[in-house]
Amino acid sequence: MLVLCIETSCDETSAALVRDGRQILSNIVASQIDVHARYGGVVPELASRKHLEAIPLVIDEALRVADCTLADVEGLALTRGPGLIGALLVGLSTGKALALARAIPAVGVHHIEGHILAPLLETKLEFPFLALAVSGGHTHLYRVDGIGSYTTLGRTLDDAVGEAFDKVAKLLGLGYPGGAKIDALASEGDPDAIRFPRPLLHKANLNFSFSGIKTAVLNYVKGLGHEPGPEELRDIAAGFQAAVVEVLGSKAFKAAEQQRLTQIVVAGGVACNSGLRRHFAELADLHGCRVVFPSPALCGDNAAMLGVAGDFYLRRGDACQADMNAVSNWPMDNI
Repeated sequence: MLVLCIETSCDETSAALVRDGRQILSNIVASQIDVHARYGGVVPELASRKHLEAIPLVIDEALRVADCTLADVEGLALTRGPGLIGALLVGLSTGKALALARAIPAVGVHHIEGHILAPLLETKLEFPFLALAVSGGHTHLYRVDGIGSYTTLGRTLDDAVGEAFDKVAKLLGLGYPGGAKIDALASEGDPDAIRFPRPLLHKANLNFSFSGIKTAVLNYVKGLGHEPGPEELRDIAAGFQAAVVEVLGSKAFKAAEQQRLTQIVVAGGVACNSGLRRHFAELADLHGCRVVFPSPALCGDNAAMLGVAGDFYLRRGDACQADMNAVSNWPMDNI
């Protein structure tokens, strides 16, 4: 089955052609980073307007790269939520219109479901497994028993980890988006020079909290009494990143042990972080677990990641109705 996938949950306009839920024929992403960088974060109204401008061009390019036409498409997979409601509506409305015009089925896919199933586009992975979703809007632990079968084990109680990276980068004057900038600085700093707190690290539950680490960085910078210099910035970034990845690793491997799972998927935009990847590789050797990260192109928001679940639901006979709406909040357990 050839599926056209459309993703517009935040500030990336993306379309992809995926065959049989595993083969990526094209995966086109139009970024809005330059638009939102001046504001230090995503402006929802601007994101929606940019999606409207980009989506026909992105779909045309995805079809061109895949060397096919709309007549070849057998179904559509559309991000229904969660995300910015205006942004979601652009992709969802476009997809439903195409489905109606071509008389083919379309299904709504959960954004995070797409992320945690993305590795199946590149490697073999057996169910069940543990999934850690880490992005600008999510930090969740799931038990994944199959496509469409998810159990939330833990979640952030305040900031998502990607949000914390962006906020710390902003207060350090590094600009937006901050995750990659902090990662680059951290690689040159001493992670032991400054020890920031590890919230909830030793709690029995599997929840996360990152607002305290962010506040600790703010207080440390204020306590310096001057603007941090290059070496100080490197050590602050390294100390902050070390605290974050230690908490993520501890909770993820604790969850895997409790659930008696030996496979862990780490997905979402923050999964590109080099420090996180190194730390999980070390823990995998220590615990005898297999850890799977998607390739960087499939970590950030992209449409191809919707192809795994989309193909599954379409083959099952699912199809959305014309009145299916976007949802800004959508618990994975309720899929």
